[in-house]
Amino acid sequence: MLVVGSAAPDFALPDQHGTVVTLAGQRGHWVLLWWYPAAQTPGCTIEGQNLRDHAEDFAAANCIVLGASFDTVAGNLAFAQIQGFGFSLLSDEDRTVGSAYDVIRRGDDHYERFAARHSYLIDPDGIIRRTYDVSDVESHADEVLDDLRTLTGLTT
Repeated sequence: MLVVGSAAPDFALPDQHGTVVTLAGQRGHWVLLWWYPAAQTPGCTIEGQNLRDHAEDFAAANCIVLGASFDTVAGNLAFAQIQGFGFSLLSDEDRTVGSAYDVIRRGDDHYERFAARHSYLIDPDGIIRRTYDVSDVESHADEVLDDLRTLTGLTT
């Protein structure tokens, strides 16, 4: 994983609608860059639903949630539509951004096709403030929100 306190690598990736999203374009906001292995799989669905269900809390903390995977734009669109996600799901089909964020799984070819379940909490200036090697998909949103409260002094 990348080092807390380091600059988050910029990126330009298409979201589920084909609109290119950049990290630089998010300056002034906190960003949760949520890497998930594959759209519409059980763990990714639960994790995404919990992020979706806390959308108001993230908005109150001035935090934009960006999901990212190696899925196609069409695959992410279907995932977002089925789950009612109001946040962008970014497609990194060639894995270049995933490589920059150290989320490419090592091992056999099968596992390298899927991103590791890591997230990065990036501050409004583009600095990584927290890293998450997510093992509990049900509590990830709460963990990030607790960290945002600590980092920003929010009490909500």
